[in-house]
Amino acid sequence: MNAKSMFGIILTLVGLVGLIYGGMDFAKGGVAQSSFVYLILGGIFFFAGIGLIRSTRA
Repeated sequence: MNAKSMFGIILTLVGLVGLIYGGMDFAKGGVAQSSFVYLILGGIFFFAGIGLIRSTRA
């Protein structure tokens, strides 16, 4: 397993954790700015990781 693929897996997992945490915070009624920051950053990390995994396993 090369370094790019491993970094893609790490990015995907960090993004997934961010999406889950932001979703849980938003579902609890937290309409604060931090909920949206977690959701946006989680989405960016998640999709960047998925893209990196797809490009290295071609």
